[in-house]
Amino acid sequence: MVVQRETGEFFHSDFSSLGKFLHTGDLLVLNDTRVLPARLWGKKESGGKVEVLLLEPFPRWPSLWIALVDTAKKPHTGSRIFFADGVYAEVIGEMGRGRYGLGFHHEGDFMDLLVKLGEPPLPPYIQRDRDLAPTDWERYQTVYASSPGAVAAPTAGFHFTRELLQDLQSRGIKTAFLTLHVGPGTFQPVREEIVERHRMEGERYRLNAEAAEKVERAKRGGKRVIAVGSTTTRVLEWVVRRKGKVEADEGITRLFIRPGDPFRVIDGLITNFHLPGSTPLILVAAFAGLGLVLRAYQEAIRLRYRFYSYGDAMLIL
Repeated sequence: MVVQRETGEFFHSDFSSLGKFLHTGDLLVLNDTRVLPARLWGKKESGGKVEVLLLEPFPRWPSLWIALVDTAKKPHTGSRIFFADGVYAEVIGEMGRGRYGLGFHHEGDFMDLLVKLGEPPLPPYIQRDRDLAPTDWERYQTVYASSPGAVAAPTAGFHFTRELLQDLQSRGIKTAFLTLHVGPGTFQPVREEIVERHRMEGERYRLNAEAAEKVERAKRGGKRVIAVGSTTTRVLEWVVRRKGKVEADEGITRLFIRPGDPFRVIDGLITNFHLPGSTPLILVAAFAGLGLVLRAYQEAIRLRYRFYSYGDAMLIL
């Protein structure tokens, strides 16, 4: 679905025709984070089953991780979770909200080990009567993913193929890449009655000098900057708020964009269809206007557009 903010009109197309709605010189900014095989299955010393979702490593300590631990009884500090012969994690402390510090004991490179033992952390609503398919390793990843660190995919990028990116390049549409390692906070629903009280969890980002210069050059030249996804949007808008302009930067962002907040960088947005009460939908409403977004979603429901991670896309200009 193509949504025109100025006129309030809707158009329907297929994503492979994206180039028809963009102009020569437009800049697409994409999030190149790569999803880790962050879901692990283990056993406690008692034999009970444990599901572990790795969230983030401790700085400079690749074998120490913050993780969600799901088990029948809370693990206690000092207990062990066993994953394979010679591979176990010691619980080094509870951090609240189901999070624990885990210290992994293993031989060799931890990331190599994770590829052997871990699974893609597919969203919980994807339920099957069978095990993971080989295609899950490929499909729960954008074709341009290159910076490992996410525990969830930046799903607006799923719609791009290498052929489409080549087609856009041939039309004179430019691309730039930044990194935001998507965490569970992106998908945490807003439960506060007053939206402004919701607090986003921090997520690590990096915007390099080359990408920042491409964005600044596009803005100086009067070209449109189109963010692919809410994660890309939050990095660009956070950097300009922090630095006063788009320049190389890295750190942690907790930016929660709400209706009434200004957009100083992006002129367009590619996004999926999101659930009520989600922070990505609130961001979309802030960008396009709540009334227009409600009408667009009514149209999407009427025409049976697909929602969620593997659903359809919306281009807002």
